[in-house]
Amino acid sequence: MNSISGILFILMPLMGSVLLAYGIFQAVLDLRTNKSRKIIQRLKEGPGQSQHERRLKESIIRKRAGELQGGVLDGLLSRMQIVAKMQRVLDQADVDWSASKLLVNLSLISLVVAAAMLFLRMSPVSSLAAGAGTLMLPVMYLIRKRKKRIRRIMEQLPDVFDLMGQALKAGHSLASAVQLVSEQLPDPIAKEFAQVFHEQNLGIKIEDALLNMANRIDQMDVRFFVTAVLIQRQTGGDLAEVLEKIGKVIRDRIQLFGMVQALTAEGRLSGWVLLILPVLVFCASLVVNPDYAKTLLNTPNGRMMLGAAIAMDLMGMAMIKKIVNIKV
Repeated sequence: MNSISGILFILMPLMGSVLLAYGIFQAVLDLRTNKSRKIIQRLKEGPGQSQHERRLKESIIRKRAGELQGGVLDGLLSRMQIVAKMQRVLDQADVDWSASKLLVNLSLISLVVAAAMLFLRMSPVSSLAAGAGTLMLPVMYLIRKRKKRIRRIMEQLPDVFDLMGQALKAGHSLASAVQLVSEQLPDPIAKEFAQVFHEQNLGIKIEDALLNMANRIDQMDVRFFVTAVLIQRQTGGDLAEVLEKIGKVIRDRIQLFGMVQALTAEGRLSGWVLLILPVLVFCASLVVNPDYAKTLLNTPNGRMMLGAAIAMDLMGMAMIKKIVNIKV
């Protein structure tokens, strides 16, 4: 008990000092960028804008706002390739965060967690694993959220093309058709088309706004649609008919993908069972016969065998996932 109190007596001032230094650093950055924030706030709250319009236009100036408010550290980190990839993940997941600030905060939290576990006399491997988990789990959650949102957008594309085709046949312009999609369809596709519409209202060519959307979503079907629009704008032709054909192709692909998912469900379930079953058996062995199971934890050969088993288990799961992952 006295040793734990001594460790906490050392740890708490250290953590307090780190948090105080970080708070002072953020306060200095806020004071230095106060004027920039006021300018950005005026841009967000222009006269005559409804709350819905302000919410939609926030995503257009979000990246520039992050550059003005980020400071020197965020400016240096934003040039790294991993930060650019993380920012794309955040944008595709529709999370209004800065990738550089997110990575800096997660790194600081993971270091504090690892240091705290070391001060509590945990093993270095456990401390490193806890720090890595603190860093990776939020990133994995964002990646999962991004995949879910992208999948939802792909499912909405046929309805988008049908609605745009009907609007073009009724005599609407391309910009009006884009606005109609943003108003009539639900999120997340409505938000993407609303951003296209507001970008062209701010002076960007609608072709460039569509290309920006294709780069944000980064999916082949969306690039097909944008390419068709760009070709029609240059050479002419019946865009409504082209959109109907693209929508039919994408709808058939979605049906085929659902069929493939149903046929490979057994293989994917087998992979998860093979991944989880050894873990459950080992945990049960720790409860039923601890001396027998702890041989893998307390001896060098046992730890080596345990590491090899974990690696082979993960490799088997990866191979099964590769087999059942059929591209459509």
